[in-house]
Amino acid sequence: MQIDFNLLMKYNVPVPRYTSYPTVPFWNEGINVSKWIQLFQQEFMKNNNAAGISLYIHLPFCESLCTYCGCNKKITTNHSVETLYLENIIKEWEMYVAIMSEKPVLRELHLGGGTPTFFSPENLQKLLNGIFKNATIHPQHEFGVEGHPNNTTKEHLQALYDLGFRRVSYGVQEHDPKVQHIINRIQPFENVKLAVENARAVGYDSVNFDLIYGLPMQTKESIKKTVLQSISLKPDRVAFYSYAHVPWASRGQRLFDENDLPSADDKMKLYQAGKNLFVHNGYTDIGMDHFSLATDSLYAAWKEGWLHRNFMGYTTQKTSMILGLGVSSISDAGIGFAQNHKTIHNYYESVNKHEFPVIKGYFLDEEDSAFRQYILDISCQAKTTFHEEHLSLLHQYSFPELIKLAADKLVEFDETGLAVTGLGRNFIRNICKAFDLHLLRAQVSQDAKPLYSKAI
Repeated sequence: MQIDFNLLMKYNVPVPRYTSYPTVPFWNEGINVSKWIQLFQQEFMKNNNAAGISLYIHLPFCESLCTYCGCNKKITTNHSVETLYLENIIKEWEMYVAIMSEKPVLRELHLGGGTPTFFSPENLQKLLNGIFKNATIHPQHEFGVEGHPNNTTKEHLQALYDLGFRRVSYGVQEHDPKVQHIINRIQPFENVKLAVENARAVGYDSVNFDLIYGLPMQTKESIKKTVLQSISLKPDRVAFYSYAHVPWASRGQRLFDENDLPSADDKMKLYQAGKNLFVHNGYTDIGMDHFSLATDSLYAAWKEGWLHRNFMGYTTQKTSMILGLGVSSISDAGIGFAQNHKTIHNYYESVNKHEFPVIKGYFLDEEDSAFRQYILDISCQAKTTFHEEHLSLLHQYSFPELIKLAADKLVEFDETGLAVTGLGRNFIRNICKAFDLHLLRAQVSQDAKPLYSKAI
């Protein structure tokens, strides 16, 4: 589907990615830790035996700064930091295990960063064995790791495979040397190719690429070449992200000359060029920048209507609880969020005092939970059913937005529910915004500090 350029421009506005609702800017600085622990225990008892829990472990260290990156990271070439950090992760895990009513069932586990493969294979094994000794592994578990193509060795992949990992995600971003130079992420195509071949040889059944459009010095020709080179390696999934230029939140991005960034018009052309190549080469757009081959489990989940979305992105595992370990990690107990300290110093200090290292969070009320479900339904199934008790709020906040979206043929709706059109699938973030009551109520003034990156 060729999307009208004016429509793309119209909806290229700052909107969240909706990995949570309410979104993080509306959370409370400071959190009632006792209330969080009580909520965690309550929800754990409900969900552990039913579906198991998800575990996210943040491993923040990187050997060099990728200037486009907005993640929480610590730049160092000193690998002696590995041991102390992992010891603190295990301590935090044991604090949570101590308040669980029974042995946790791990359904989903993801190692993110930073660069998880900064850590040696031996240290990753020690970490995971320390986690697993206090847990039961669900028979339908999904374990995944983020890897840098330059330092993800076959030894890394084998060590993790032996512990149940079957999915690896490589941060590729862009193959063009000129773009790689300006974002300080030099990785020859041969390194990416070898990383994929090693994963296949070890036995991984799902390889994901993260690619970014809208980077400085990127052109339509470079993005086409990058996409075609990536497709030649047949990744099972691709996350084709819009570069989020948020220099107020990420200091590394202040190193860019903003004149090197593509204009809004050019960025639209990069998006359309990349998307068209994926679709024409057998990939399905499952929503919010994600493409999948029909042979991957993510496609099956999308096709059959059981796709789920959480802080780790789209997933085939529909757990109701995520426990985040490590600096800046976020936990989701279904009706409450908690985020850890963002600095390693503060994180260590809390853990060593045997205090839960949470510093920020949010407890959902009934309204939040209901509208969170609407957003989740739209982002995963492209449809939702309205509940009569919410019609007053929907009429006041959502329907005025949906009328505009319907006029552009992005949605069809009435008082019973909503369906996203084929065209509307390209604007899922904008459609979700119609149910973001916090954002709609705030309606941040134009001269206010921006909160989100643009949709495209």
